[in-house]
Order: sequence, then C-alpha cells, then structure tokens
Amino acid sequence: MFRHATAVLMLCGLLVADTVWADSADRLLRKAHRYFEPLPATMPGTENDTPERISLGKKLYFDKRLSNNDTLSCASCHRLEDRAAGVDNLPTPTGTGGTPGKRNTPTVLNAGWQTTLYWDGRAWDLADQAGKAILNPSEMGMPNEQAVIDKIAALPDYVEAFRKAFPDSETVLSYRNLREAIAAFERTLRSEARFDDFLRGDSGALNEQELRGLKIFMSTNCVRCHDGQLVGGTLQETLGAEAPFPDTDDLGRYEITKIENDKMVFKVAQLRNVAVTGPWFHNGSGKELREVVRIMGRIQLAIEFMEDEIDDIVAFLGTLTGKELEN
Repeated sequence: MFRHATAVLMLCGLLVADTVWADSADRLLRKAHRYFEPLPATMPGTENDTPERISLGKKLYFDKRLSNNDTLSCASCHRLEDRAAGVDNLPTPTGTGGTPGKRNTPTVLNAGWQTTLYWDGRAWDLADQAGKAILNPSEMGMPNEQAVIDKIAALPDYVEAFRKAFPDSETVLSYRNLREAIAAFERTLRSEARFDDFLRGDSGALNEQELRGLKIFMSTNCVRCHDGQLVGGTLQETLGAEAPFPDTDDLGRYEITKIENDKMVFKVAQLRNVAVTGPWFHNGSGKELREVVRIMGRIQLAIEFMEDEIDDIVAFLGTLTGKELEN
C-alpha cells in the first residue's frame, strides 16, 4: 500500500514537472518570436534563377580556372564537400600568391539573407561579393573583368552554358552575367536547423540545456545584434563596445571609408552554423567557441558569464547547425 502510494506520488511529480517544463518552453518560444524568424523557403533575388543559370553558377563556383593561376575556386575557401559548412576552417585563407589573407572566411550557407558581405561590408549582395573575390589580389587574383571574360570565352564548355542561362542578354558572355550565375547557385545553399523547428512551434525541438542557453542569450541582450532569420548578419557594429578587442591592427570598415567612427566596425556575423564554422572572429583568433562567448560577453555586453552560462549558450548555438551538418 505504502509502496503503491509512493509510486503514485512520484508519477504525479514527474507529470507536474513535465507540464511545468512544457509551459516554460512555450513561454520561451513566444519570447523568441520577438527576435527570431525561421528561414523562409527561398532567399531574396531568386526570381530569375532558372535551372540553367543555377547549373552554370555551380560550374563556375567550383572552377579553379577563374583564378589567375588555376589553383583556387570559390569552393576552395567556401567548401561544400564532406559535410563542410561553407568555410575552410582556417584562421585566414591563402590566396593564389601564397600569402595568407587578412580576414577569416565567413560561411556561404544562407549568405543571401545578409544585407552586406565581407567583414567590412563592402559588398552589397552575393553577386557583388563573387565579382570582388575573383579580382582581389589576395584571393583569386585575376587582373580585371575583361581578363576573366577572355579566359572563359576560350573555354568551349562555357559558351553554350552562358547562352542557355542568359537567353535574353544582349551580351551573353559578360562579367555581370558571370557574377549573377554564381549568385544564383549560392542562393540554393540554404541550411535549416533544429532552431527552425522550434520557431515553427515544436517546443520539444530543443532540450533543457539548449533552452536555458536561449533564455540567457535573450535576457543578456545578445539579440541586440544577433537576431532575425540568421541570428545576426544584418548589422555593422563596433567590435569592443564595452572593452577593447585584443587585436586592433585591423580597423575594419574604417579601412574602406576612412571615417573615424568606423574604426573597429565590422559586419555582425550570422550565427547559423556557428558551432561548425570556426575558428571565429574576423581575424580567426577565436580557437574555441566557449572562449569566443566569454570574450563577446566581456567586450560587447560588459558581462562576465559564469562557466555554466557559457555551457548553456554554446549548447543553444549548436541548435543553429544545419541538420545536414549534424553528426
């Protein structure tokens, strides 16, 4: 009799705990909707992305002949094979000249939802970024747009592909069309995560620790910069708002604008896939995600996170990893 009563009480306690937990998850979900949105089905700008254009863009994306010495493609730094997350996982990439670049490679996954690209925000969309990378001496190193088109025009496999991809263009084989084709392919690189399931109403998509991390992430105002569909990726902000970033050799957007207030201003990184796109920061100096969270709390929020809080935040960030990349 006593054992039976105890068992009933324990069962009731578990049921109550489950009910309280579900209620807590639902409240967090309602609050999360103030700051975040699940990924839409398509990126902006897909209206003219025909299968022919996407196919051409994919071919160009992986073609090392777009570099000055045929050694680098877009995919060399923004890797997509073997469960790669659109990065090279190096502190900084190495260009065709063999010299390491200055800044870390951001992920190309979901990049089309960003409002600016490059750490200093100098590209306004995917096509502009692709065109700049091909001509950048520290990246693919082609001398000018015409040199790229002359090289492509000499490759018979491309001429017909451009004609099919841009049937209404007055000048089919153009640098503009080349950029647009690469962008069309990149707009297919969509990476949905468990966090999207949560935002669409599945309160059980995140476990208890991940929900604690989400709560801390929102309550400490990480969402001031890291919000929206990409959990970031739409703002340019001062790195070191509350305390200096350890390395101030790279002054960020200031190096483009020469405006004093742009010193140490960088594009806010999107946090989708952040758990698998390290090393982190614009200079690749962040070796461990826990330490990156600790540093960001200190220099951006004037908060010293406790160890268990860091564990919880990192657990939440893991829910932003695309399902195709999860182990």
